Amino acid sequence: MKRLFGFGCLLAVLLPLTACAWLDEQPSAPLPQTTNKKEKTVFVIGAIPDQDPDKLQRLYPKLADYLEKVLQVPVEYKPVTDYTAAVSAFRVGDLDMVWFGGLTGTQARLQVPGAEAIAQRDIDANFRSVFIANKNSGLQPVQDVQGLQSLKGRTFTFGSESSTSGRLMPQYFLAQAGVKPEDFQGQPGFAKSHDATLDLVQAGSYDAGVLNEQVWQSRVQEGRVDRNRVGVIWQTPAYYDYHWVIHPNVRERFGPYFVDRVKVALVRLDVQNPAQREILELFGAKKFITTKSDNYNQIEQIGRQLGKIR
Repeated sequence: MKRLFGFGCLLAVLLPLTACAWLDEQPSAPLPQTTNKKEKTVFVIGAIPDQDPDKLQRLYPKLADYLEKVLQVPVEYKPVTDYTAAVSAFRVGDLDMVWFGGLTGTQARLQVPGAEAIAQRDIDANFRSVFIANKNSGLQPVQDVQGLQSLKGRTFTFGSESSTSGRLMPQYFLAQAGVKPEDFQGQPGFAKSHDATLDLVQAGSYDAGVLNEQVWQSRVQEGRVDRNRVGVIWQTPAYYDYHWVIHPNVRERFGPYFVDRVKVALVRLDVQNPAQREILELFGAKKFITTKSDNYNQIEQIGRQLGKIR
């Protein structure tokens, strides 16, 4: 009995050692990976290229860094080539959240069921466009929308074809004045951005053009506008414009409350914080506020009237 007991003790000591030796001799196998059904773990943001590329490149990586710290998920800014590309990238899921204009945001939401407008700048609920003219054209400021008839027979440029403030709403107001695109001298131009519109009219390439008021005011403050060469001839009534639109699939990838977390992160950008103030200043705003998709019903209606939404 003592022998059996002693043999059992010996086995108890040797078996673990043998097992360890066997494990040491085996090829190293990969540790089991945590399975994650979420194929995309990066929150990708984008924006319509409405201004100079240099300014966009200063702005959105800073915003991505801020969101990454607050949301505790990787955030990447992915630039696009034009307005249409932004809508397409959002539709196929390459962009999770995009800074859209009123028209492109509406187009994107209509193409992606469940997409939501979640936030806008403090200035976007009362946004305006400005019609500008080269001083050598002889065009004078007008008092109301009917005064836009003075643009008949003149060379004129819009902004991007899909721009809300550079094309859609200006064309709507021109139509109210009885001015059709064929009433201009030659075909109207389509600049790629608001900055490009300003540069073309200031240089005299066109008699007149239209851009969003926020860009105009920013460029005046920056000293980029020669008031002896170009000036505002009419400011439109207010309308809803720019806003953030978020893709519905983020809830599956980042959790059911992720949209609310993103909304809070945007609204909490604080002008008193130096780093956050820089972001807001680049946006031309003092803060972000919440918004909802219904605010852009007028944009959808006008878009359908002008054939930009079907």
